[in-house]
Amino acid sequence: MRILTVSHFFEGHGGGIERVAGQLCRQFAQLGATSVWAASNADPPPTGGVEAVALGCVNPTERLTGLPMPIPGARGILALAREIKRSDAVLIHDALYVTSVLAMLLAKARGKRVILIQHIAGIPFASPVLRRIMGAANALITQPMLRAADVRVFISDSVRQELIGGGSQPSELMFNGVDGAIFHPVDRAIRAASTGRILFVGRYVEKKGLAVLRALAALRPDLTFLLAGSGPVHPAEWGLANVQDLGPQTPEALADLYRSADLLLLPSVGEGFPLVIQEAMACGLPVICGAPSNRADPDAGQWLHGVAIDLGQPEASATRCSDAIDSLNLGAADRAEMASYALRRYDWRAMAERLLTLAHGARKAAS
Repeated sequence: MRILTVSHFFEGHGGGIERVAGQLCRQFAQLGATSVWAASNADPPPTGGVEAVALGCVNPTERLTGLPMPIPGARGILALAREIKRSDAVLIHDALYVTSVLAMLLAKARGKRVILIQHIAGIPFASPVLRRIMGAANALITQPMLRAADVRVFISDSVRQELIGGGSQPSELMFNGVDGAIFHPVDRAIRAASTGRILFVGRYVEKKGLAVLRALAALRPDLTFLLAGSGPVHPAEWGLANVQDLGPQTPEALADLYRSADLLLLPSVGEGFPLVIQEAMACGLPVICGAPSNRADPDAGQWLHGVAIDLGQPEASATRCSDAIDSLNLGAADRAEMASYALRRYDWRAMAERLLTLAHGARKAAS
């Protein structure tokens, strides 16, 4: 089988969706499929047995608003059309990208089977204008894309409930995997923890709650904030001595950070089930995150502390995060159970196998 994956960026861009796409593409190749990945040419192409199709794009919105939206030119569209013609099935990561919409239209015109993996729902931006634009985009683009897909996959139950609820559209709930060879507790044991070193991992953009982190770091000089990532926001310019901008990290370095920090704080909005939460869980690291990400996996909610985040009120959101940090009470036994659950439940190979089965159309997706 020749399966084409379409995402907005390759994983070198550093976002969670791109990392998921990369993991699945490599799994498809290892399972014997011809794995092709089409994305914008803003970042280096992938390796590991994956055929890359770099689409010539422009990306003006990320620089201006922090919202990535690569737009293919004529050559990029032609390259995407050629790959869709050659492929047996098309797997699209998230609906609200120009590359995704083009892939859906081209695939449907060719009669190709389409799987849409939806990672996020609405994003409650601080700007009322952006919130309205996001709501309109979901109504005018995301919903039609979901209806057009042959298979709808959600990586978060909270995203599924928001977008289709208990409606008649059949769908699959699949959680992203975790590489257990990299992400696991130190020597498979849980160390004692305090609450001094607060870790953030993700893109430095508005929706990830960087304004909340800044307000919290100013509120809590007694805590050290370790930030791993990159983006248009620059934490090093905040002038806060308790904030360390570590920059982008390799998976191995991330695992070391998960194992040495005292908790993961992800005060983001509009998320599904961020991969960094699952990786932290596998390492036994307590997690405080923006609601409703704590409800993405109903069986894991007992270990995840959700906080109401309002990007328009970063100081109030920071106070709620501070209270959550002070009230966190996840003992060593609980963290060991959490790590064991994550390493059993979140499996890249099982996810890729299921997606290939759906791509073959072997049986109708279950509701």
